[in-house]
Amino acid sequence: MKRLLPDFEHRAQPVISPHQFIIRLAHSGVIALALIVVSLFTGMVGYRIFEGLSWIDAFLNASMLLGGMGPVNTPVTFGGKLFAGLYALYCGLAVILVAGIILAPVAHRILHRFHMEGRNQ
Repeated sequence: MKRLLPDFEHRAQPVISPHQFIIRLAHSGVIALALIVVSLFTGMVGYRIFEGLSWIDAFLNASMLLGGMGPVNTPVTFGGKLFAGLYALYCGLAVILVAGIILAPVAHRILHRFHMEGRNQ
């Protein structure tokens, strides 16, 4: 079974080539983009079901929450308020997760280079 996230090289292995690093970074970007798309679609469906918003208004509210700006339309129903609150909490965690997915290859490469430099001395 293929893993979703790439394997990072062990500290005893050499640093990967720039081409391989770009591929690893692109792979992480695709995973992050997929998470954003799924999160945005979930928010749109929730606003559509619980608040009865049109697709474009649901997109606007979900994307504003996912981007950290807050909703445009104030929820009026109990279900809408509950969904908006839970979705807002999820969005905060999703942003942190996406940042981690994107930054992990960069941080690993920097730390791996420091380790390799210290080993060569």
